[in-house]
Amino acid sequence: MTSHARDFSAAIDPVKLERLAEVVVKVGLQLQPGQDLVLTSSIAALPLTRKIVEHAYKAGAGLVTPIFNDDEITLARFRYGADAGFDRAAGWLYEGMAKAFSNNAARLAVRGDDPSLLSAQDPAKVSRANKANSIAYQPALEKITGFDINWNIVAYPELAWAKQVFPGETDDVAVAKLADAIFAASRVDNDDPIGAWKAHNAALAERTKWLNGHNFHALHFKGPGTDLTVGLADGHEWMGGASTAKNGITCNPNIPTEEVFTTPHARRVTGHVSSTKPLSYQGTLIDEISVRFEEGRIVEAKAAKGEDVLQKVLDTDEGARRLGEVALVPHSSPISASGILFYNTLFDENASCHIALGQCYSKCFVGGDKLSQDEIAARGGNKSFIHIDWMIGSNKVDIDGVNKDGSTVPVMRQGEWA
Repeated sequence: MTSHARDFSAAIDPVKLERLAEVVVKVGLQLQPGQDLVLTSSIAALPLTRKIVEHAYKAGAGLVTPIFNDDEITLARFRYGADAGFDRAAGWLYEGMAKAFSNNAARLAVRGDDPSLLSAQDPAKVSRANKANSIAYQPALEKITGFDINWNIVAYPELAWAKQVFPGETDDVAVAKLADAIFAASRVDNDDPIGAWKAHNAALAERTKWLNGHNFHALHFKGPGTDLTVGLADGHEWMGGASTAKNGITCNPNIPTEEVFTTPHARRVTGHVSSTKPLSYQGTLIDEISVRFEEGRIVEAKAAKGEDVLQKVLDTDEGARRLGEVALVPHSSPISASGILFYNTLFDENASCHIALGQCYSKCFVGGDKLSQDEIAARGGNKSFIHIDWMIGSNKVDIDGVNKDGSTVPVMRQGEWA
């Protein structure tokens, strides 16, 4: 029996796992009676996924359809698959998911991927497979980034991930520590997690209200290796925490979440910026990224680690070199304060201000649900097959809001709200 096949669920607090499953259904998704749910999960995350399905049916779910993946099965493709197969993806599956979303199914992803799963594989094959998958996923992704439906992403402490976060620990201890960190960040380490989420969502709503009141023309980031001006899209709207999808359901798309975010102007980003944490992207670790923007486009990009994958990502399509999101997170967020580097974007993006390459969220426009693709593009919204967040904030970064007349307002100082 391989170590991957061992069951580590005994290392995970069952009470908190139960609470997390309940929070996913009631806060993350706010699943409605009669509503279907399409969920993706790894086989290793079964203990959480089973609990979520229980809570979904208790909440009145119509039909829950799980789609599972597995690390060993993924690796088998790279080890033994025919070369031509790396330009293919299961488009039929994503078309089916898009059809389910068109019929108002909710979407859930249970994540706990090994951040280095594909690090020893051929980077050309990895990027070809990623590109084919990104293109095939587009019909489903459009429903998610367009916020047509209620959706959520949540994490489970799988062994390979836990060992990367806590490399010096035994398997059981690493899993237990990562589980505790996930529970704390997800606000289920108390007796009233749903109440805790209510208060947290209210605090994030106050931040978005302040930013929307100012309606800045741009944000200016300054810190070590960073002097970046991010123009904001015309008619942009800041969001954070709970938000209402086009189907009228208020959900929390990410558990955990500490960010307030909006859409940058794809053609008005200038200057240079350096990453402050590694980016774990589809099994590759990309570290010490530094890029330079001209007129919204990345014209120069370097990374100390994983640069070949980064360069191929940037060549995915025209929009891959432009920004689709800018997000503000205080350095004192619970995830940052934990001092843990998670090697997982869902967590690391909530420890630090970040930007995302690629597709924008149409929801982050005033009246965005009524705008056509052309209108979104005219206002500066970016279009791409990818959406990849990477971290640029720290306690050494200052941010100013820039008004149309060039005057500035302090937004963050040394990583904290000013």
